[in-house]
Formats: sequence, structure tokens, C-alpha cells
Amino acid sequence: MPGPCLSWTDGLSPSTRVANLANLASVELADAIRKRKMTRSFSSEPVDKTIVYSILSDALKAPSAGFAQGCHLMLLEGPEQTGIFWNATTTSEWRERNHRGTRLHSRLLDAPVVVICLADPEAYLERYSEPDKYASGLGRDAGAEAWPVPYWIVDASFAAMTILLRCTGEGLGALFFGIFRGEAQLKHDLGIPAHVVPVGAIAIGHPHVDDRLSTSVARGRRPFDQVVHHGKW
Repeated sequence: MPGPCLSWTDGLSPSTRVANLANLASVELADAIRKRKMTRSFSSEPVDKTIVYSILSDALKAPSAGFAQGCHLMLLEGPEQTGIFWNATTTSEWRERNHRGTRLHSRLLDAPVVVICLADPEAYLERYSEPDKYASGLGRDAGAEAWPVPYWIVDASFAAMTILLRCTGEGLGALFFGIFRGEAQLKHDLGIPAHVVPVGAIAIGHPHVDDRLSTSVARGRRPFDQVVHHGKW
């Protein structure tokens, strides 16, 4: 009879097990950061809904100024829902070129999932009007223009980055891109409140075999010493 299956943590003290698990998680995160890239061509294979929900759940754990939690995520799944997005934000000519598969973004429209990252400035003005934040001078009385940096955009960007990294960890492809046209139509079609700001969208799915890197990658990364400034610029 075969003996018991031993875990790699068997025989270790509780504190050592915790340390080893933390190290493993650190390695996995670092690996996802280094492997992450933008996917521009997708297969139409559906993505497991439980994986999508897990990714979005983690995105909502991203940092939030004052814990205002003004980031919203609009989840579109399947051709009917994602079609609303593409029809509002692209031209018929662009979609036709995409379907012909002759450009870098060919098969982008095949992505089975699109997530729109949304920022609600009102949530931050309301939060910073509360007693423990009022002294900041960033509440409703001052208005959004009083914020030197719009943290609702920052927080939505944190959530977007979390989604990109989690997709990498799940072996999925993802592409973050801006919404450069049709924003008003998109908000109307999806019932997004007027004051809520679409920060960008993320296409998610299984990478197509023909997916290739953007030509911009040929520029290379700038050297560490050119972008990390020690003590002063």
C-alpha cells in the first residue's frame, strides 16, 4: 500500500509555513509583473465566469483614497453585450478592417469579455466632506477642481492594473485601451450615470495563436538609471 502523500509544508513549524507561502506568493506576483503584456488578438473561447468574478473581486481590493471606493466596473460578456461597446466606440469601417484580420488589432473584437473601468468623483467629494476628512479642503464645498490630482482616476487605474496582473496570473490575455470616441453614446446605451467617468476599458480572453507584440515594443525599455532618480532629479 502506498504511503501517505506528503505536502512540501509537512514537518515545518507554523511560522515557517507562513513565511514559505508568503515567499511563494511574492514569486508569483513578481512573475506576473514581468510576464504581463498587452494582448491584441483573442480567440472567441469563453472565459470561465468564476475566474472573471475572482479577478474583478480582487480588483476591488485595490487602494482607495479615504476608502471612498468610487471605482466601478462594468462587465460585458459575450458578443451581444460586448457588441454594444464596440458599436458605440468604433466606426463601422474600423470594425470591418478588424474583421478582415489585416491589422495589429485583428481579432480584438473576438475578446469574450470587456470590462469598463469607471470612476465616480462624487464618491470622493462626499467622503472628503465627512468630519474626519473635512480639514483636507477637498470636500463638496471645494469641488473636484480643488484636487491637485484626481484620485478617482488614480484609484480606477489601480483597479485596472490589478485586473491586468490577475489575467496574466490566470494565463489569460488582456488589453487596456482608452475610449476615444462615442463616450456619450456608450454611457447612454449602458445606463452609466452622467457624472461617472469611463477611465478606459480592458478586453479579456484567451490569446489567439496569431497574437503578436505591438511594434512599439521595439523601442525597448529605458535604462533604470534614466528613470529612477536618487535624491534629486
